[in-house]
Amino acid sequence: MKIHEYQAKTLLARFGVPVSEGHLATTPEEAVEAFRKLKVPMAVVKAQIHAGGRGKGGGVKLVKSEDECRAAATAILGMKLVTHQTGPDGQLVRRVWVEKGSDILKEYYLGIALDREQRKPVVMMSSEGGVDIEEVAAHHPEKIVKVAFSPAKGLSAADVQKLTRGVKMAPGLEPQATRMLQALAKMYVDLDCSIAEVNPLIVTKQNQLLALDAKVVFDGNALFRHKDLVELRDLDEEDPKEIEASKYDLSYIALDGNIGCMVNGAGLAMATMDVIQLYGGSPANFLDVGGGATAEKVTAAFRILLGDAQVKGVLVNIFGGIMKCDVIATGVIAAARQVDLRVPLVVRLEGTNVELGRKMLAESGLPIVSGTDLDDAAKKICAAVAAAKK
Repeated sequence: MKIHEYQAKTLLARFGVPVSEGHLATTPEEAVEAFRKLKVPMAVVKAQIHAGGRGKGGGVKLVKSEDECRAAATAILGMKLVTHQTGPDGQLVRRVWVEKGSDILKEYYLGIALDREQRKPVVMMSSEGGVDIEEVAAHHPEKIVKVAFSPAKGLSAADVQKLTRGVKMAPGLEPQATRMLQALAKMYVDLDCSIAEVNPLIVTKQNQLLALDAKVVFDGNALFRHKDLVELRDLDEEDPKEIEASKYDLSYIALDGNIGCMVNGAGLAMATMDVIQLYGGSPANFLDVGGGATAEKVTAAFRILLGDAQVKGVLVNIFGGIMKCDVIATGVIAAARQVDLRVPLVVRLEGTNVELGRKMLAESGLPIVSGTDLDDAAKKICAAVAAAKK
């Protein structure tokens, strides 16, 4: 689960990470009032959306007066902000964060993510702050310093020293850096984060470390332990289809293709998308219904797929282990009848009760094409979608 920058900074401050003072605004008038409260000669008006690259898209503006603040907020609020993370349609800006301006002397990158090979969180720092860490990794990997730490023991002072000296931070800043990095590491563990990022982490001309921007993402599987964090969820920032899928505990991620996929098992889902690409198609989503899905769950999944206007065909690929093929068939048939199926549908079933499932599909009276295996099913759905375009 993602949250906004202003929410992330509230959590950072709670754990002792220094952040700039700021106030939330949803109207130009509220933005002006926020500027007055700060009582500073310079502030920054920042669009609040769940995406990076806001500055390049015109969503971050430096202001030095109430009039400039009002003009900036008027320009940003209500705009469709397009960044490299929003896609071409952009994201509607509904709120801005008006923050005290900072005299920046130096910028660093600081982030924590889970390293699955080491099975530990890894703290990353770079002297190249304020830019995408992926760019740094691609072109200057030597400028990224990494340290793994034990969640039980936390980040040690020695670990912090390795990081700060690795990015050539001034020695006099090490006490501040130790407090900040250990606080961020504690927050990462205590709140079950999957990502905690400060970019940039700045050194001001007053020799103060500040988290100038923040990105925090939580592990959705651990949210049952954090009811207060669930309240931070902003449904306006999420794909409606993904919201609907979460109601049925479906693993769904929207993509930009036109072939809807419904599969049981994450590995099989990835393989299915790969084979669709192999035969010239493009997957419209990742959708894993899980190993023990009910007919109701399958019906909901199918309805979500067909509710996507860009979906021009559907491939159902199910290997029945715990999941029985007749249950899948029941859900597919029910959903196809509910939504008035108007796109090609190819179903490949294998495993438990497969003959019963295939028989149910064949006798449903619906225009369902059977695939003998994954290759056959992918070829058929790609060909059907290509033919429908002509």
